[in-house]
Amino acid sequence: EVQLVESGGGLVQPGGSLRLSCAASGFIFRGYDMSWVRQAPGKGPEWVSTINSGDSYTYYADSVKGRFTISRDNAKNTLYLQMNSLKPEDTAVYYCARSQDWYRRRRDSWGQGTQVTVSS
Repeated sequence: EVQLVESGGGLVQPGGSLRLSCAASGFIFRGYDMSWVRQAPGKGPEWVSTINSGDSYTYYADSVKGRFTISRDNAKNTLYLQMNSLKPEDTAVYYCARSQDWYRRRRDSWGQGTQVTVSS
């Protein structure tokens, strides 16, 4: 069974930084493209970033391009999201997911998420 555990969220001031982690188990992590998805209060889920299984290609939503960096350590079965120059608009619950599970909106495979709050 796919299990994903996000961590690293918290309260940060505008312009600050956070590094999110996602510990994966229950599947062969190195064989899957992985994504970060976020959901702000009262809004639907929004795709943030994707990294391919071979750790050679990355993709970002326009809203975070140049500020966020996705990475992975296949030996540790862990996905990361480095978030710099944070804005209040980045406030949301952040989830990691296998990209195929984002495409299919398989919410039960996204993990519990971690809260990121950007505020003065």
